[in-house]
Amino acid sequence: QVQLVESGGGLVQAGGSMRLSCAASGRFFSRYNMGWFRQAPGKEREFVAAISWSGGRTYYADSVKGRFTISRDNAKNTVYLQMNSLKPEDTAVYYCAADQRVIMTLGYDYWGQGTQVTVSS
Repeated sequence: QVQLVESGGGLVQAGGSMRLSCAASGRFFSRYNMGWFRQAPGKEREFVAAISWSGGRTYYADSVKGRFTISRDNAKNTVYLQMNSLKPEDTAVYYCAADQRVIMTLGYDYWGQGTQVTVSS
């Protein structure tokens, strides 16, 4: 079992930056691929970014490529999402997820409760 807790959300102006954190409890964090997803009101949950269990591979949605950076610290059981040049359309609830197999799809086994990110224009 893996428990995930996101933090770092809030309100930011367009063009600003924000860093989300996701702390994982449970064993063998370093064996899990980690992903960030988001869901805006009235929309389906969508993939944002993911990082492989070793940190050697990263993946991004086209909409955030070049603006967001995913990273992980396996010693701290934490994955991060650095978000720069934020846009109003980035407003959503952001979720982190963990899985030992999938990486870019919604089929993760474990999900956090989400953290709200609001970007004002």
